Order: sequence, then C-alpha cells, then structure tokens
Amino acid sequence: MNITKSGLVALVGRPNVGKSTLLNRLAGEKIAIVSDKPQTTRRRISAVVVRGACQFVFLDTPGFHKPRNRLGEYMLQVARDSAGGVDAVALVVEPIPRVGTPETLLLERLSAGDTPVLLVINKVDTVPKASLLPVIEAYRQAFRFAAVVPLSAREGDGTDLLLNELEPLLPEGPPLYPEGQVTDQPERELIAELVREKLLNHLDKEVPHGVAVMVDTLRERENKLVEISVTILCEKESHKGILIGKRGAMLKTVGEEMRAELEEMYEGPVLFQSWVKVRADWRNNPGQLHNLGFDTGALK
Repeated sequence: MNITKSGLVALVGRPNVGKSTLLNRLAGEKIAIVSDKPQTTRRRISAVVVRGACQFVFLDTPGFHKPRNRLGEYMLQVARDSAGGVDAVALVVEPIPRVGTPETLLLERLSAGDTPVLLVINKVDTVPKASLLPVIEAYRQAFRFAAVVPLSAREGDGTDLLLNELEPLLPEGPPLYPEGQVTDQPERELIAELVREKLLNHLDKEVPHGVAVMVDTLRERENKLVEISVTILCEKESHKGILIGKRGAMLKTVGEEMRAELEEMYEGPVLFQSWVKVRADWRNNPGQLHNLGFDTGALK
C-alpha cells in the first residue's frame, strides 16, 4: 500500500471518558485494556490505523487526574508529554454542557502551542441529540477547536467523521510504522495488561489500583503449547487474600478468562499460571516502578 501521509494523534482527556474504547474501535481490534475503573491506562499506547493513503498513529494516554502517589505522577507526566510533538490532539469529553477542571487545565496547556485540537464528544448514544448543542457551545467558548466531532466509541458511530477531519492535518511523508504493524506495545506488556484488565473487572474499591502484573515466563514449547506465568503484585496482605480468593477462586476465574483470550490470540493451547506477592507501597517505590517498566526518573 502506498502511504503518502502519516502522523501522530494524541487522545487526551480525564479518566473514563472512553479514550481506550475509541482507540480499540479505530484500530478494529483490542489494543488497550478497558474497564469502568478510573485510571485504567497507565502508559501511552499506540494504535496504527491505515485508511487509503493515510497512516494515522493514535496515542492513548492516561487520564488527566490529580496524582496521589509516584505512579500517579508518572501517569500525569505521560499525559502531559503526549500532547506535545504530535500532529493533532483529540480532546475526548463526555456530553456534559460545562468545561470541567481537568479539561480547563488541558486546554490551558494546549493553548500554549499551535497543534490543532479537535473536540471529540464521546458517548453521544447515551443522550438526546438536542442536548449536544449546549455541550458544543460551552467548549467553543473555552477554546478555538479545529473541529468538533460527536461520536460513540462503543457503537462506532462518528469514527469515520473523525478520520475525515484528521486527514488534512497529517503531514505528507512515508509511513511511521511498517505495513501490518498495529501497535508498539510489547507482547509481554500486552499480556500483563490483559491480566490487570481481568482483575479490574472483578475487584472493587482501592484493591485494583494497587495491582501490577509482571510476566515471568513467555515461551513456546515444541508441541506448540505457549507457556505463560505471571506474578501479580499488591500492596497489602489483606489484598493478597482478595486477589487469591476463597480456595483460589479469584485466581481460577482470572486464569480461565486469560486462557480463553490467549488461546484465541495465539491460535493454540496456552498453559497459564499466576502467583500473588505483596510489595508494600510499590506505587511510591522508584525501584519497583522501574522493574515494572515505569520510567519515573524524569518526573518534573
């Protein structure tokens, strides 16, 4: 395919506005994990979308929030940095007719540059169409947007319009990624995130936010069996008991869900094993964060 235009588009916004759902919808497959818990996305994740002669590279970012620990500071820094050095920014918001504090802070930062910003109003399938007019007016009074795109990431409505608005903003040039590549997320990182997604969907309150996953083993045996083992980290002994569950029920449920998803991904049998370990206050420990792949050394 002859790519003549390519560029980076950052998806920014507060937690739980649907940035990861939109990324997956645009990519046509699951790239980023999704849950109803805030701050699910901890790293910047890229999804490569090709349409015609254009290659769009969308960057999913952590939600813009007030950090409570060193991991939160890292996530906020990633969100801030991702809005720079791109060809366009899509501010993803919910259909609420006022500009909240996170959006105001984001727009203040974006107003300091000259990168075109699109307003993406997500979840329009949840409100009457007439209610979108006050939303658009509130944001237009706050910032001069290159375009306004109402859409539903869950249903897929409006995503073509988003690509139409972004296409003129992409610079001419060769593709940024080779043909066939859909993400820059390493295989081990994707597996760890899938485990965390399953835990997020089953856990409540503070427990899921204090969970991290490390892939210890990832190898294919001679009989095509893929062997995967992971360590699940938590911050308290009481959380460890919750993660394991009564008679190991929680780990068993997560293991069954992971095997089903991984066997579809690898198109073959998977041996999946997991263990739980306590690492007190790991979200504030630079060494633990480094081991988990979070580069917090450059925090500002």
